[in-house]
Amino acid sequence: MPEPGSKKYDTRRARLRKEAERSGISDQNVDAAAKETLRQEPAGRRGGPKTERGRGPKGERPEND
Repeated sequence: MPEPGSKKYDTRRARLRKEAERSGISDQNVDAAAKETLRQEPAGRRGGPKTERGRGPKGERPEND
């Protein structure tokens, strides 16, 4: 699942909303249905530093990471 706030997340949410509208869910409940579907998808990679450089200066990194 893409991270909330990312472009992929927004694109996936918009597609889910459109599918829900087509399946007959009322306009008021479409957003909640899309959010619930995204929440139930398996989580991919967790947030946080994705590279060594993203962890910060070497002298300031926690020892037990």
